[in-house]
Amino acid sequence: MSRPATAVPTTPAVPTLGFESLDREVADMALSVRGTLPAWIEGALLRTAPGQFEIGGRSFNHWFDGFAMLHRFALRDGAVTYSNRFLRSQARERALAEGRIAFREFGTDPCWSLFRRVVATFRNERTDNCGVSINTVAGEVLAFTETPLPMRFDPETLETLGVSELAPGDADMAVAHPHFDAARGRHYTFDVTFGRRSRYRLIAIDAVTGARETLHEIEVDCPAYMHSFGMSERYLVLVEYPLVVNPLSVLLSGKPFMANFRWEPARGTTFHVVDKDTGRAVARIRGDPGFAFHHVNAYEEGDELVVDMIMHPDGTVMEKLQLASLRSGEPVNLTGILTRTRLDLRAQTARHERLSGEPIELQRIHYERAAGQRHRYVWGVGQTSGAIFLDRIVKIDCETGGALAWTEPGCFPGEPVFVPAPGEGAEDAGVLLSIVLDTAARRSFLLVLDAASLSELARAEAPHHIPFGFHGNFLPSRTTRAGLHA
Repeated sequence: MSRPATAVPTTPAVPTLGFESLDREVADMALSVRGTLPAWIEGALLRTAPGQFEIGGRSFNHWFDGFAMLHRFALRDGAVTYSNRFLRSQARERALAEGRIAFREFGTDPCWSLFRRVVATFRNERTDNCGVSINTVAGEVLAFTETPLPMRFDPETLETLGVSELAPGDADMAVAHPHFDAARGRHYTFDVTFGRRSRYRLIAIDAVTGARETLHEIEVDCPAYMHSFGMSERYLVLVEYPLVVNPLSVLLSGKPFMANFRWEPARGTTFHVVDKDTGRAVARIRGDPGFAFHHVNAYEEGDELVVDMIMHPDGTVMEKLQLASLRSGEPVNLTGILTRTRLDLRAQTARHERLSGEPIELQRIHYERAAGQRHRYVWGVGQTSGAIFLDRIVKIDCETGGALAWTEPGCFPGEPVFVPAPGEGAEDAGVLLSIVLDTAARRSFLLVLDAASLSELARAEAPHHIPFGFHGNFLPSRTTRAGLHA
């Protein structure tokens, strides 16, 4: 790449507006477009994000916990329309009715008594506040969180349709980032059940019928926090970081869920490799301690399984996601480093290497082409040295380590969703769609970049600010809705 992602001096901006609640809902509002959208792009960018951070005079503790709001940017014939609507989750509906936080969220406890916590456990009362990601599974468009209660919604009207029947029902945690294997016509996911002997469970879901099959189970004493997992052509990769919890403490401590996890680096990081077809455990390999929210991709190379992740040195990034920290106006660095781990499946060894020194998070790849195969390009959000928050979009070349960046003073972009151009072009042929908060205008806008060069093609200004979120997906008008995955 010819243009390095060098820091651009800017006047510091404080993006605390991104953590303020949004109480306005609109439907199919036509937006003014500056620039030109590609003629081929037709569909909708769908996002779920925290939209309400307070209830009954009390604020949530953690960024993850705000009540989910759905956003839809529809693109067609060079025009953009926008809609947003709160997800009608039981967590929010009960909170509105009772005037208080009604469910235990990731980083916020409703101050239940021990008896109430025990009752909630036996009743399987878990939040359905799905503000993390959006994917399609077996024809359903779903919003996900980290409990096993994905919510269905109408991708045209954003109407909430209830908890999906694909929900396992008998787990305590579930991944918000399922995978899709087009060749096998299967989705893959995992969940975690707490108990005297806790259990990880890897699951396959038929893309047509929705039938579920448990591929593999792993018993553990102290489950690890795992936000995503890896998938290569033949294997699934579950990575246990040494950020672990005693399941009993979740029930008895009276602390928010995340506050019960502890960092135990002596455990190292364990890579569980499972055959996608047989469910057989292929390897259990120990590597250096580290932590990652997000897997980038995995692929096979001879006897090696290559696993790319956005690595953090430890689990302290969790503490940085507290709302008090994010609203303080003090710098909060949430980025990790693109790291490659080579697992030798014969020798049962792990070797780690940095692919780039460019800070990055909330990454995307050309999933349709590269999932489970060797990839070259990774896009994500980055952070200029000294910046308050995530303030740039970056593109990393995994072969050269080179990087490009888009940045604009006072603007804070979200996850760049890659939309491939039609045809069999280059891996980076397409556009990036990102929702950007403009602190000067006190509004957000949809940014459209050329994915190869990161040059701006167009932008469309939303009618209000859009609180910072995590993940979304583009649903093409021509889609079969088999599987869209981050």
